[in-house]
Amino acid sequence: MVQQEIDYSRKWKVMIAVGMGIFLGTIDVSIVNIALPTFVHDLNTSFNVVQWVLLAYSLTISTLSVSLGRLADMIGKKPIYVTGFIVFTTGSVLCGLSPTIYLLIASRVIQALGAAMVFSLGLGIITESFPREERGRALGISGTLVSIGIIAGPTVGGMILSVASWHWIFFVNLPIGILGTYMAIRNIPALKPAGGQKFDIWGAVTLGSGLFMLLMGMTWGQERGFDSLPIILLLAGFFVMFTIFIVIEKREEQPMVDLAMFKNSEFATGLINGLLTFIAIAGLSLLLPFYLENVIGLAPFFMGLVMAVDPVLMGFVAPVSGWLSDRMGSRIITMVGLSMLLVAYILMATLNEKSSLLMIIVSLLFLGLGMGIFQSPNNSTIMGAAAKDRLGVVSSILALSRSLGQVLGGAILGSLWAVHVLAKLSEMPEGGAAGAPISAQVAGFQGTYWIISGLMVVALGVAAWDYLKNKSLKEE
Repeated sequence: MVQQEIDYSRKWKVMIAVGMGIFLGTIDVSIVNIALPTFVHDLNTSFNVVQWVLLAYSLTISTLSVSLGRLADMIGKKPIYVTGFIVFTTGSVLCGLSPTIYLLIASRVIQALGAAMVFSLGLGIITESFPREERGRALGISGTLVSIGIIAGPTVGGMILSVASWHWIFFVNLPIGILGTYMAIRNIPALKPAGGQKFDIWGAVTLGSGLFMLLMGMTWGQERGFDSLPIILLLAGFFVMFTIFIVIEKREEQPMVDLAMFKNSEFATGLINGLLTFIAIAGLSLLLPFYLENVIGLAPFFMGLVMAVDPVLMGFVAPVSGWLSDRMGSRIITMVGLSMLLVAYILMATLNEKSSLLMIIVSLLFLGLGMGIFQSPNNSTIMGAAAKDRLGVVSSILALSRSLGQVLGGAILGSLWAVHVLAKLSEMPEGGAAGAPISAQVAGFQGTYWIISGLMVVALGVAAWDYLKNKSLKEE
């Protein structure tokens, strides 16, 4: 247990320190995405190799986040968070100095190690630093910072690449990283966990290796086909490792992940629905640009403006939704958010080549409103269900659900789009689904978005079941 009283008077300074880490990590991903074509040209390499600039980063964060969260619960969150800022900033400088693509990829692993320390603990530190009655609003503000980072990344990246070399998309992290490190050292409370804890090394090994196999299998499966032998072996390896991990966790006195947490219906429901919404939004992020460019014919600049509707509205709504959940409880508000998301995806499932830009924007308004209403209360529910000595690992599990959702959503829903497109053709065209006739692409979009709508129906059903179950228990 935490053995010090928390000084809530410093809560907003803590928010600034954590917020800088959230913003830095979010904007860094979107900046790097926009620079991928530049890497291919300037570093004299191929797109297959350049993909590892992104893949190495996401794999490192996903495989290490839960272990780092557990370690933070054992030795304290502050030292790991501060170290993460330092490692991330150092990795950013090394990325900017990299003369070859392979050194850049290696530097991205270092950068991702720091990002894992920061991302896996941010929500835990915020939860710990704010009183319970203000937790939803605080987590909503963190959601706003994510939205700002998503919006700013492509814009800032484009501006940098238009006036300077790609190296500066990494060097720009240096002043923010230095200031963030200072703010973290000065303001994040150094709370000491109880001693005598043991790190579950075999739990960490089996979970990390299993996640690595899953992410590699889902990512490579998009290119090589999910029926190829290497992909089948990777996915089978994940199931084997995950099974071993569960067995280990049930037997360990101090497990990496306390499986008893999942008996809490609020915690389990929040994680399930969070994962489903992340899967859905990943599918949207992958498919919407193809629809806007190939079907509607928008130029890249206007595509960016249209796609900014969702995160802009989410950024405005998230703190309000969190504030409301502090006063009204989270269950009803999360169901309202999920209902908005269902409406958004149903509207998108009706879009075709004749749809107006206004209809597309209305769909995205419902999407931003739904995510903004849903995410803050849902995060608050998950973090509120965690014991104080497990805030680090629960925060890291929440971060992992986002990254898993992004990978699974991109792989599964991207493949489903291709399947729907192929169903309208005798054979897949040379350019893949994106090179198919417009009518086939539209059929693919509609079919995929109806499936995403089905995911939201499942999420709403899970949330309603939890609400009714909790209500009946209170009446008893």
